[in-house]
Amino acid sequence: MQKIHVVQGEYHVTGKPDICLSTILGSCVAACVRDVDVGVGGMNHFLLPGDASTDGLRYGVQSMELLINALLRAGARRDRLEAKLFGGARIVAGLSDIGAQNVKFAQRFLADEGIAYAGGSLGGTQARRIQYWPYDGRVRQTLIGEGESRVVEAERRRPMPAPELASGALELF
Repeated sequence: MQKIHVVQGEYHVTGKPDICLSTILGSCVAACVRDVDVGVGGMNHFLLPGDASTDGLRYGVQSMELLINALLRAGARRDRLEAKLFGGARIVAGLSDIGAQNVKFAQRFLADEGIAYAGGSLGGTQARRIQYWPYDGRVRQTLIGEGESRVVEAERRRPMPAPELASGALELF
């Protein structure tokens, strides 16, 4: 079994049965998306909802679009995609809840794109370690206690994004 770690701003797609994708999430969200018939799947890991013109993979829109396009290039069909979502915790009390914003974005994206939502684990106050086997869709989640989490420290040091201003319409895909 080969394990590939997906860090913030990355995604990975595979159709090999011996690949496990893993990541550690705090307020970030990971989408685990696969074509249920051909066993092609992938995972992304995005830091912030919405989009930005620079450092795009950290943002949900670009991360989701790139993951889905890579799946389609690998032989998946849009009408057979299913997604599981993980993350979006509120790691640091007292600051804005970026985790909830990430969750809302990811759920809305799936609904808008007509991608079946097959569950997951969202919100809460603990970081998570996710292991995903795209070939058959299995997922293992381990909650990380605050005392053992480097994610908590990273969340505390991360600068909070400026609030997004309403802009013109955006059409995805």
